[in-house]
Amino acid sequence: MIGHEDAEQAFLEAWKGGRLHHAWLLAGPQGMGKAGFASRVSRFLVTHGPAGTGDVTSLDDPGDPTARKLVDAGNHPEIIHLARQPKEKTKDFARNITIDQVRGMIRRQHLSLSLGDWRVVIIDAVDDLETDGANALLKTLEEPPAKTLFLLVSHSPGRLLPTIRSRCRTLRFQPVGCDVMTAWLHDIRSMLDMAELRAIVSASGGVPGKALALVDSDVAAMEKKLLAIASSGDPGNRLREALAREVGGTSNRARLELVIDIVPGLLAQLARQRPIAEIAPVLAQWDRVQRNARDAVRGSYDGAMVGFEIGNCLAELAPKAMAAR
Repeated sequence: MIGHEDAEQAFLEAWKGGRLHHAWLLAGPQGMGKAGFASRVSRFLVTHGPAGTGDVTSLDDPGDPTARKLVDAGNHPEIIHLARQPKEKTKDFARNITIDQVRGMIRRQHLSLSLGDWRVVIIDAVDDLETDGANALLKTLEEPPAKTLFLLVSHSPGRLLPTIRSRCRTLRFQPVGCDVMTAWLHDIRSMLDMAELRAIVSASGGVPGKALALVDSDVAAMEKKLLAIASSGDPGNRLREALAREVGGTSNRARLELVIDIVPGLLAQLARQRPIAEIAPVLAQWDRVQRNARDAVRGSYDGAMVGFEIGNCLAELAPKAMAAR
C-alpha cells in the first residue's frame, strides 16, 4: 500500500488512546486504495483486543491467529461488507447499494458479537447508496450500536448527505507525490523504461490504482493508435470506429479512462511540434477534449460516443485537415 501512512497513524493513535470514533469517512480519489485500507482496519480490529492494548505500530500486526485465518478466508462473522451487487442476467453491477442491503446490515446489529470485541461494517462506496438506504444508514449512525465501527469509502464526499458527513471522522487520502510514485512504480514494475514510467506517473495524477491500470492497459499501444488518427486524419473513419469499439461499454471503462488521461499529453506533444501559427487549433481541440472528459466523468454517458468524439478532435489536427482550414 502507498499513500496510507497519515491515515494509518491517525487511526492507530485513536485506537491506542481509546478514542475510536464509531464512523470513519475514507475520502479521496478512486484508485487511492481506500477499500484496501478499510480491509486492513477491519482485519486489525477483529484480530485484536480492546482499544489500546498491546504494543502495536502497524495495522498489519498479526493479532489473534484464529481470527486472522477467518478473515483471510473471508469468513469472519463480524465483518459486514456492503457493495453494489452483480445483476443476475448480466455481468454488470447494480446501479446502487439497495435499501434491502442496508436493512440486512441493520438487522445484524441486533445480534450479539459471536467472536472478538468488534463488529466492522464496510460500505464501498457509500456514494452508491440509494436515497432510502442513505437515510436508513443515517439513523444507524445517529444511534450507533456498541462495539461497531463503520468504514464509509467515498470517492465524492461532497455528494453525501451533510448529516452523514457530520457523524463521521474523515480520513483524507491525497494524491501521492511524483517522486514517491515513480520510486514505488519502478519497484513493482521494474520492466518499465523510465520514459514510459514518467508518462504513466504524469497521467495517473498521483493515484496509485490509476497508475497500475495504465500499466496494464499498455499506454504505448494506445498512444500509437491515437497518434495514427492525428497524423492520418482517418479518412473513412476506420480508426475512430475501432477506437469507439475499444472504449465503449461498461466492461471497457478503464480503457476509456486511459484515453481521457493520455490525450491531453499527446495534444501538448503535438503543440510543441507545430509552428507557432498552428498552435491555436491544437489548443482548441484540447479544450474540446476536456469538455468531453468532464461530461464523461459526471456520470451516465456512452463510452463509444465519447471515444469517437475524442477521435474527431485528433483527426482535425491531421496535416491535410489543417491545410483545408
